[in-house]
Amino acid sequence: MTRPADVGRSLDALPKAHLHLHFTGSMRVETVRDLARRHGIPLPDAFLESWPPRLRATDERGWFRFQRLYDTARACVRGEADLRRIVRESAQDDAAEGSRWLELQIDPTSYAPFVGGITPTLEIVLDEARVVSAAGSTGVAIVVAASRIRHPLEARTLARLAAHHAGDGPGRVVGFGLSNDERRGVTEDFAPAFRIAARAGLALVPHGGELLGAQAVMETLEALRPDRLGHGVRSVEDPQVLDAVAKSGVALEVCPGSNVALGVYPATDEVPLRQIVDEGIPVALGADDPLLFGQRLTAQYAAARRLGFADTELADLAGASIRVSRAPEAVRRQSLADIDSWLSKDAQPQPQQA
Repeated sequence: MTRPADVGRSLDALPKAHLHLHFTGSMRVETVRDLARRHGIPLPDAFLESWPPRLRATDERGWFRFQRLYDTARACVRGEADLRRIVRESAQDDAAEGSRWLELQIDPTSYAPFVGGITPTLEIVLDEARVVSAAGSTGVAIVVAASRIRHPLEARTLARLAAHHAGDGPGRVVGFGLSNDERRGVTEDFAPAFRIAARAGLALVPHGGELLGAQAVMETLEALRPDRLGHGVRSVEDPQVLDAVAKSGVALEVCPGSNVALGVYPATDEVPLRQIVDEGIPVALGADDPLLFGQRLTAQYAAARRLGFADTELADLAGASIRVSRAPEAVRRQSLADIDSWLSKDAQPQPQQA
């Protein structure tokens, strides 16, 4: 049952890590509008007068509209300056919401034609991540993601690229993912790419279990052996799968705003966050695609608060996001200490969160 989110400690002040944020989807709507003007690209009304768009991706037509809007926004990114701007603004927006560590997910293939290939694309993004991490309060690392709608051989190419740039700390590749419509492709076919990434010591962070049910979660666990699973909320539909997730030690990147916006659940109070947490499964809340859903990271914690999570439990969620991240040890230690300090402060009336 939901309750009013009007009393509690500031959620923007809660230290946290952000582990589920897509590159194009991280953009401010103002940035998309500006880039579209600069490059002479017409935008649909969904990015103008009717933003954020009303979406539903649980059927083919709904997913097509979501993907068309995403592709339109991605087409506005036309060069190095645009790539750097997105990294910089993502870090700024995360810092404003208390994020100490951001793992920004990108498929370099999408931007390669404008900067000379997938390698220059990734190197530009990594370089800007180093710059903004040194200058700000949020460390930024990169997750390279393959797409389910492309051939698995392309995923292997991306895995090798990710492995070449693997490392610890800001401005390095720390993970390898698999995204796009999980109803497309055969999960097991991407296993060789994930083995390449695993040998390089990268976190394995594929999507699964949002648009498809519990069986898709189980297939992903068995085929790809992830460290974290993007979404995974549909695991609650099968007690055996939910138990398997709990026993595996895999963390779930739960994105309530995405779940509701895409029609997976009709309202926030249907998102099974409580059931997942009660199973002892580590959870990192994420914003997924704020450009399409109109919500950033703090809004996900506000959703948890409306689901009845007390501030001690919100602190536990934030702590879990730090622990399951690839943040450096010094960032982890300081963030966890600061979460304790956040809890030591008295709760105050807060503005209603979206």
